[in-house]
Formats: sequence, C-alpha cells, structure tokens
Amino acid sequence: MYKSSLALAVAFGVLTQQANAAGFIEDSKAAVSSRTMYFNNDTREQRAGAIDQREAAQGFKLDYISGFTEGPVGFGVDAQAVWGIHLDGGRGHRQNADNSFFPSDSDGSAVSDWARIGGNAKARFSKTEAHVGSALAPNLPILVANDGRLLPQTFEGGIVTSKEIDNLTLTAGQLEHAMGRASSNRTGLAVAGGFRDSNKFQFGGADWKVTKELTLQYYYSNLEDYYKQNFLGLVHVYPIDKDQSFKTDIRYFDSSSDGKNGQTGYAFNNNGGYAKNAGEVDNKTWSAIFTYTLGGNAFLLGHQRVSDDGGFVWVNQGSVRKDGSTSSLEGAGGSSFYLFTDAMVNQFARAGENTTFGQYSYDFSRVGVPGLKFALAYLRGDDIRFKSGNGSYSEWERDARIDYVFQEGVLKGFGATLRHGSFRAGGGTEGSADQDQTRVIFNYTYSFL
Repeated sequence: MYKSSLALAVAFGVLTQQANAAGFIEDSKAAVSSRTMYFNNDTREQRAGAIDQREAAQGFKLDYISGFTEGPVGFGVDAQAVWGIHLDGGRGHRQNADNSFFPSDSDGSAVSDWARIGGNAKARFSKTEAHVGSALAPNLPILVANDGRLLPQTFEGGIVTSKEIDNLTLTAGQLEHAMGRASSNRTGLAVAGGFRDSNKFQFGGADWKVTKELTLQYYYSNLEDYYKQNFLGLVHVYPIDKDQSFKTDIRYFDSSSDGKNGQTGYAFNNNGGYAKNAGEVDNKTWSAIFTYTLGGNAFLLGHQRVSDDGGFVWVNQGSVRKDGSTSSLEGAGGSSFYLFTDAMVNQFARAGENTTFGQYSYDFSRVGVPGLKFALAYLRGDDIRFKSGNGSYSEWERDARIDYVFQEGVLKGFGATLRHGSFRAGGGTEGSADQDQTRVIFNYTYSFL
C-alpha cells in the first residue's frame, strides 16, 4: 500500500467522525466522467522504433471532492477511481509493448481492461490549502499533468497553495511518483531517456497579478539527479474594445544539470538531438506568443527559440526501468510541458530549434451555434542541430480540431472532438518519423452531488 493511501485511509477515519460537519458534506461534489476514444497513428515511413497504431477504448473516471470541516483548520478528502476497457485493435495494431494509450500484456497485445484508485487528504487554513496524496494533477509552468489520452496522468506527493496576500498566489510542493496515463502502476520520476528514477521533484513559485491586465510568474524546480530549472513568465491582456483584445504571453526557461545527471542511467537524450555534453541537461528556451481576439475569432502568432547546447527538458518517465529489467514500465510515458509547441504529434524542442507557429480558432456561439469550436494550427521548426553538430534540418506540423458540446436536451453536456495532425521532418534517421495522427473522442460527465 502506498504511503499516501495509508494517509488517506487515516483521513477518512477521522473525517467520518465529522461527517455531519457543515461544509464537509454540503460542499461535496461527485461526478462520473466517460470518455470513448479512437486513436490512429499512421507512420508514413517505417524505420527502427516507428510504429503504426489503431486502437479504441472506453474510459470511466469517478471523482469525489469533499468540502472542508468547520473550525480554524478545515479538513477534507478527494478520491479518484479510473477504469479503462479496450474495445478494438489487438496485437497487430500495436506493435510496441511500451504503449502510452493502453497497457500491454506480455505478448504485446492490449490487456482487456485496467484500473487504479487514488486520493488526497487536504487541509485549509485561512486562504492556504495543502493537498497530500496520489491523485494530484498539477497545472503549473514547471509541470503539467497530461490528459491527452483515455485517462489522466496523476502524481503522488504534496502541494501547498497560498493566497493570503491579495493578487499573489504562492505554490510549493514535492512529488515522488507518477501514475501514467496508461498504467495502474506508479513509477519514480525521470526525463526522456533517463532509465533511473528520482523520488524527489521539488518546486516553488509565485503568480503575481500586478494589475487586472498583467500577471508576472516565477517558478523554480529541481528533479533530483536530473535537472534544475528556473522559469519566468509574463502575461498581459490589452482590452482594445468591448469585443477585442490583444494578449502577450512570454515564457523563459533556464535548465541545468543536477547531481548524477549524465552518468549511466541518468542521461538525458536531448530529444534525439545534439548535446554539447552528452547526456547532460544544458538548455535555455524562450517563447513569445501574441493573440488578437475579435468577436469569435482568435488569431495567434508566436516564435520559440531553443538554445544550441541541448534540447528542452521536462518530466517524462517513459524510459524508467522496472526492477532493473531491460523493458520500460508499460504506460509510464506520455507527458506535457508548458510551451505552445507541445503539439498533437511533435514537441519542437530539440537543440538549436527555431519554431514559428500560428493558430486560427473560431467560436461559433457568435453566429448562434453555442458549443461548436474550430481551430487550425501550423508549426515549423528550423535550424535543428544534427547529433554530430554539423549542419541542421527542419520539421513541420499541421493540426486541426473541431469540438462540439450539446447545450440542451437529452444529450446536454455530451461532447465530441475530432483532431487530426500531420507531421513531417527532415534529418534522415535523426529526425522523427513522419506521421499522420487522428483522434476521435466522445466525453460526458454526470454530476450527482
């Protein structure tokens, strides 16, 4: 049993004695979410490690979020249970046992179903909250929990958030394990290409709302034996008119090596690209995004620059080994990071990469069709350094999505999403494989508290 599960059980025992306390029950929320997903990854060229994948699955997620007990310090619990059921796409459609969509059996085929249960104990004092457990889903500049497949990724550890000072949000925490988006197991933390896990990801930061239009951010994080990272952010929204605005979003990351990074098992693969010092984290990345909104239209244009000495780095445990074996933990991979270039297929985060990107989106509620949205994005990365450091190559991606959520009637709240991405790369065997990817997703959430 996980330490967090034991703590959660103790918390449940204490809280049952206060179950009638105002707030704990009255403010509780419970919901069941359903997600049906078809995932098709068509590799346009077959090379070592490149796979085709066609699968469909049904996912269910039960969330219970309690209120807080009365008193100077309020206590509560959150619980989450997830269950995935495979619908189609046997071994012949998933040629890799290391799968980030659905767990694999020993022969490489998908298991019929899988599940996991987790939860958090929580406390609130004044405007400060602490959450400890195994169902944490942070959405921070230095760590973004991924929900891009059937079921969400979660983390185990503790996070404290304080809003005691007006317009200032302070966040700090330590995470020790991750539960992959296609796994019932937990694993230690790592980076792409790191085979050894780290059980200490510490972070802290502040979001300061200087004015109604301007927010400044600073965060520091440290994944022990892998990297240290500083983040600076600026978000400004200029209201031009009642139905017009111009948003500026600037992000800067400075990442460096920590502890055993670069040693056997603790290397960083630099996203398959060049590294000044093989296996070591050494990166500076900045990104600037500008969005003009007019009515239901939104026009986005931006540029990103990854430094020449190594690729961008973020938490991703897809290479972590289980009990010293040569195979990865099933479903442990798959992660997100806080840059626009975390696109549908590719990340555009290799050493030296200069990426220019744009997106157009439209909200059809402005023409009488509420719930319908459309977006089209294009990204092009140039100057990617070969592993040898001699010469460079380019890559591009085009993504489109359409979303619709029923606003009334018997299907109210039922949502459908269609996404398609096309990715092409140069670089020969050093570039990523060309891919066309399609996702069809149906979502519905029923709240019963």
